Amino acid sequence: MNAAVRAVVRKAIFHEIEVYGVFGGYAGLISGNIKKLELGSVGDIIHRGGTMLYSARCEEFKTKEGQQKGIDQLKKHGIDGLVVIGGDGSYMGAKALTEQGYPCVGVPGTIDNDIPGTEFTIGFDTALNTVIDAIDKIRDTATSHERTFIIEVMGRNAGDIALWAGLAGGAETILIPEENYDMNDIADRLQKGNERGKKHSIIVVAEGVCSGHEFGKQLKEATGTDNRISTLGHIQRGGSPTAFDRVLASRLGARAVELLLDGKGGRAVGMEQNKLVDYDIIEALGRKHTVDLDLYKLSQELSI
Repeated sequence: MNAAVRAVVRKAIFHEIEVYGVFGGYAGLISGNIKKLELGSVGDIIHRGGTMLYSARCEEFKTKEGQQKGIDQLKKHGIDGLVVIGGDGSYMGAKALTEQGYPCVGVPGTIDNDIPGTEFTIGFDTALNTVIDAIDKIRDTATSHERTFIIEVMGRNAGDIALWAGLAGGAETILIPEENYDMNDIADRLQKGNERGKKHSIIVVAEGVCSGHEFGKQLKEATGTDNRISTLGHIQRGGSPTAFDRVLASRLGARAVELLLDGKGGRAVGMEQNKLVDYDIIEALGRKHTVDLDLYKLSQELSI
């Protein structure tokens, strides 16, 4: 997200607009934790993970009273438009402000890649490469010890991380919440692999399906063989962002400023077919995220 923050600040200053940072998400907005940002405020952050503005959950902002407190703070600081970088919860807050007539532009930032209206969200590619690196390392151990390894990855209710990482990492089986799995089919594929001399397997499980430990128990009951489980957890959410994420964030952040300059609030920016797009934020949230099932089919065909 830092690359997006940097882009918003520098794009705005380029157009001689004052920029303020809201620290601590909507909680910071309510409390007035707002500071003016200069060019130097965002120096040397493009390569850093996380966000210099920090983040916080805020139940109060879900209420009309909390939202009005936020609007009062924006007016107090003379802020005419708000760029909101985040996932579903952040977008819901931006949607609420939009419905009350306050111009907001949503920028999709979540490793889950589950925001409608964009093919890729900021952070997804970085998390993906972290998972792939882990799969490569675990495969070395799986090969040496001739084991089946189950790797649980994040993604909430979306299977994008599991699908893309599993395909790129050569996983034998990928479980995503968008598709049901057949344990008998998985056991049969493992057995066929063993019969042709394959001594190890990698199974990637999206957290939206079940936990790695839960699936491990199911697999042992079905096959009678031991397995090992690795839950990657929050390691997927950190680290230096990839070049793709830095460029994506820069383009989306700058586009958000352009929309506000054009007097267009209540929008959500995204990327489709490598082109910048924007949608009505309320319309965007009304859409449903879908995983690329063609990739899922390909993963099954290549893992025979």
